[in-house]
Amino acid sequence: MKLVRLLANLGYGSRKDAEKLLRSGIVTNTNGSPYGPKDTADHQNVLINGELLDPLSPLVLIINKPTDYTCSTDDPGKTIYDLLPPRFSKRNPGLNSVGRLDKDTTGLLLITDDGKLLHRVIHPKSHCPKTYHACLDRPLSGNEAEIFSSGTMMLESETRPLLPAHLTQLNQNEALVTLHEGRYHQVRRMFAATGNHVTKLTRISIGELKLPHDLPEGEWRILSPEEISLILNTPNLSIPSPNTQSD
Repeated sequence: MKLVRLLANLGYGSRKDAEKLLRSGIVTNTNGSPYGPKDTADHQNVLINGELLDPLSPLVLIINKPTDYTCSTDDPGKTIYDLLPPRFSKRNPGLNSVGRLDKDTTGLLLITDDGKLLHRVIHPKSHCPKTYHACLDRPLSGNEAEIFSSGTMMLESETRPLLPAHLTQLNQNEALVTLHEGRYHQVRRMFAATGNHVTKLTRISIGELKLPHDLPEGEWRILSPEEISLILNTPNLSIPSPNTQSD
């Protein structure tokens, strides 16, 4: 691929910007020899200021989302894309969040330019499990696990029951909840329906991919192929069978 096009696709600027970079001499091969505007090269042999280029598509990022950040570029205020290098917003194909976390929810969030992966994770029929750590305002009553797993629980203003969800009580005021669907503010609304209030909510896993302990809030990194393969794996939990689903 021509370097001008390669650099533009990776978000290093427009084609004119890429040409300027190539004329400046900071784009070199691994031996330090500069490339020119008309050159072609393999991605792995190109450096900018001595650093390797960003990865090609498909790219999958993991972010430990902090509070007060939204997942849409249409929302006012801070967005998750502000946590990434500015050039990432100019990549072609573009990056999108894999589902969303609301402004007050923290934790594991995926961002990718891989449309197939995004579709497989968020499509309702995939039932990709997502686990949340919920801190509650009042002690659990003890029957939440039964209610959540019943497959008959209804949320206010909805006409379709929730798919069975798995709850593990950690202590009086904390629990893990695993969902196989993603309705609006679902975990918060489920606890509200039982007379409780979520004070803090953190997503800790998608499939078998867990939020890394060494990834601070607000930080991100690129996922390895091995980590990506964990996303669509499902933990050994009770997953709704097709004949009990509501489409």
